[in-house]
Amino acid sequence: MVDARVSPLGSLENLSQREVQQLLSSGQGGGYDLFRRCALAVLSSGLESDDVRAIFDRYKDFEIRLGRQAWGVKLEVKNAPASAFVDGSMIRGIKEHLFAVLRDIVYIHDAILGSQRFDLTDPTSITNAVYHILRNARILDYKGRPDLVVCWGGHSIGTVEYDYTKRVGYELGLRALNVCTGCGPGAMKGPMKGATIGHSKQRIRDGRYIGMTEPGIIAAEPPNPIVNQLVIMPDIEKRLEAFVRCAHAIVVFPGGAGTAEEILYLLGILLDPANAEQPLPVIFTGPPSAAEYFGQIDRFIGATLGDAARSRYKIVIGDPPQAAREVFKGIEAVREYRRTKSDAYNFNWLLKIPEDFQRPFEPTHEAMARLELRRDLPSHLMAANLRRAFSGIVAGNVKENGIQAIEARGPFELHGDKEVMTLLDELLSAFVRQKRMKLAGEYRPCYRLVA
Repeated sequence: MVDARVSPLGSLENLSQREVQQLLSSGQGGGYDLFRRCALAVLSSGLESDDVRAIFDRYKDFEIRLGRQAWGVKLEVKNAPASAFVDGSMIRGIKEHLFAVLRDIVYIHDAILGSQRFDLTDPTSITNAVYHILRNARILDYKGRPDLVVCWGGHSIGTVEYDYTKRVGYELGLRALNVCTGCGPGAMKGPMKGATIGHSKQRIRDGRYIGMTEPGIIAAEPPNPIVNQLVIMPDIEKRLEAFVRCAHAIVVFPGGAGTAEEILYLLGILLDPANAEQPLPVIFTGPPSAAEYFGQIDRFIGATLGDAARSRYKIVIGDPPQAAREVFKGIEAVREYRRTKSDAYNFNWLLKIPEDFQRPFEPTHEAMARLELRRDLPSHLMAANLRRAFSGIVAGNVKENGIQAIEARGPFELHGDKEVMTLLDELLSAFVRQKRMKLAGEYRPCYRLVA
């Protein structure tokens, strides 16, 4: 463990005295514990564990304090993970991530939650809040042609699948495309790593490797070292909205419950009639060994959401160049559509996100048991409820509050008709069998399916 004083890098390098005072008062107030936990998660990057409580227990004596200096603030850390330092100095990328956490936690605490500007029960206001958080983090500064590929996939994947994500990222980088992921390890790191090589070969020195996370997941999936733009969103729903509004294309690699949640969120939105004309290339891709995985996902989507949902994506197996070509071709259609409709390239204002997909879902035992999972539901409502079900499973797997709830009251119960429960059981059992639920150790299901 290491003690250190850290001066800022990035957006907090130069601050007015008023801004310094705001940070100091906020840093010692109600947002401090949240900042401390997110900061420890960032400093723990590289640890081979997604056991949130083990990380927090191991570094229970970790402390972080804000201090004043002439041009801004500095941070004092005590008992920090030694892996964040080289010869006593904090690694530059980790330092940038640490101050990005401070920037976003303070901004969300003061400007979003602590002001009267945003009514977070109103869909339009929620979208405005997402926009302002991204703008404050300078994610929207880029004003060039559409080129941002959002990559989703599991943090717990094997070597073959991880190497495949790197090859796809490399092909994207060769085509001058930039990458945005959930910022963690596995399928979130691989595409960025591959893109750096593709960019280097094309002599692109300003490649963007954007990581979007939220406080509940950051400890289990801390930012990987390639991320050069990090943003912390307030909750999973706003994180997902940020992904889809910034994306010009979406690539989905093999994953577990979190990836299924993202897929269902995306398809639920695209199934809304208001988005029927929205071009957004969606590519499911993996190595030949992932053919069964995507076949099962495809069957599950067809059986629960119908062929309309299946028509919104393509599956490419074992062919990274073809996956990248499909993405590149689709982005050209996105550019033409945005140009014709006079919509922004860097934030998709015209995409309609139904309120069911924006409203935060707290996965308690009662809330999970109330979810309706029936074949006779409209497809958009079925997608919303399935998304919530997978969100609860993610919470029970890796989020501290969810783990505590499971230990106190046992597994979450999901209720639905027999056909849907059978499909869900087959999919989740495959995730467990393929070790997609947990990085290491034996997996104990946090859910129980009741037909």
